[in-house]
Amino acid sequence: GREAPGAVYRCWAEAEDTRLPRFPSPEIKVADLTAFALQAACWGDPEATGLALLDPPPGGAMAAARAALAGVGAVDSVGRATQRGVRLARLGLHPRLGRALLDAGASDRVAEVVALLSEEAPRGYGDDLAGALRAARSGGDPYAGRWRAEVRRLRAMTKELADVPTGDSPAAGAGEHSLAGLVAALAFPERVAKADGGSYLMASGTRAELPEGSALRGAPWIAVAVADRPVGKGHARVQLAAAVDEDMARSAAPSLHSEAQEVHWADGDVVARRVERLGAIELAVRPLRDADPALVRNALLEGLRQEGLGLLRWSADAGVLRQRLGFLYLHLGAPWPDVADDALYARVDEWLEPELSRARRRADLARIDAGAALARLLPWASGEAGRLDELAPERITVPSGSRIRIDYDNPEQPVLAVKLQEMFGLHESPCVAGVPLLVHLLSPAGRPAAVTADLASFWRDGYKGVRAELRGRYPKHPWPEDPAGAEPTRHTNARLRR
Repeated sequence: GREAPGAVYRCWAEAEDTRLPRFPSPEIKVADLTAFALQAACWGDPEATGLALLDPPPGGAMAAARAALAGVGAVDSVGRATQRGVRLARLGLHPRLGRALLDAGASDRVAEVVALLSEEAPRGYGDDLAGALRAARSGGDPYAGRWRAEVRRLRAMTKELADVPTGDSPAAGAGEHSLAGLVAALAFPERVAKADGGSYLMASGTRAELPEGSALRGAPWIAVAVADRPVGKGHARVQLAAAVDEDMARSAAPSLHSEAQEVHWADGDVVARRVERLGAIELAVRPLRDADPALVRNALLEGLRQEGLGLLRWSADAGVLRQRLGFLYLHLGAPWPDVADDALYARVDEWLEPELSRARRRADLARIDAGAALARLLPWASGEAGRLDELAPERITVPSGSRIRIDYDNPEQPVLAVKLQEMFGLHESPCVAGVPLLVHLLSPAGRPAAVTADLASFWRDGYKGVRAELRGRYPKHPWPEDPAGAEPTRHTNARLRR
């Protein structure tokens, strides 16, 4: 801070200068607003809208602050301060620490731990809260002096504000480690954490790691009082914490306790279980045999979205029907249905019921006839459904009399693959729904000899080259000079002569 007249110069790199904001962010934009929100509630203005502030408090930060205050009983359902909230405001502590002080019993020993949490302790005190408490008691450093003064203040304040008489307090008779854990858990209930695979999972859902050599290593549960997140790291790093047990974690965070059915898609199938949780921490898991059908249905939908509609039984005919409908939707639009994955998911109630509601697992999905289900989306009400075979036929009759299947795999321009001799005499390319087919003219061996969407142009310009190349290789088949006027055939010359 400024102690005398003069100038202060701060230097930084030119490259850093371009990334710095023009002005520092106001504290109200970045600070924890829990204590501020409690004061506003005590003043009768929970939203802090009537205060003449230079900058209004951010809505998200105020909502988080009100949620924290509701969790410790400091405000009611509409944000007004409760009697307990008024007491917390008078303690001159962050409401979290005030809650710990009152709920742990407001004893002299509790006041010592709360005072230790009210100002960050020196790193040299270690990361074990109980050990840091011993260091503060015996310390001669400036921090220890401030700690003792705060302890005296809190002891004086708590005599008239305690909710629980000292002799009946949860901290009565507790050892130093248990006392430290109790206070930390009450102050930061969402930071109670369970050991999980080499790190700790906090009730908030954040993972945290203890430093190497920590005295807390091996503790099944801890309550994290101070943590940071190093740049580039996915987990938080514990700076100060205390060992707790599961019962203490449960009692400190009752609002985070829940027991519910959890039904979701995992590892390729529906997983149904009853889970008891403390926030993000799983306390107990039991298989669930009679899961809520609505939850099962949602899990199956989740599986279809993750793994695709291929989970259903798609016969060859069902796949072709979907392609034909996709072609009609692209070129004609409504009332023909959109059958892209996203569109089918959006209309699942219309085409996949009641089969989906009866399904319980992946194997049940595999038994659903996708073609029969998809047919429900045809425009039956308007009568257009009856024109499906007219507008997008599965097969088309070519000049030779053969009925050749149309490939709708590319809805932009479906493909007709047919032997070249079977198309003799046809002057224009065949169309479906007004779209010319892309004709793959095949050699007698069934290999593509030419590809065209303009048959007349091919007979005129391209056929001569194909004829010159193939008639020597396939002399038993007809290769007339005028294909547009020749008789179409699916037979060889010998068969034609008979």
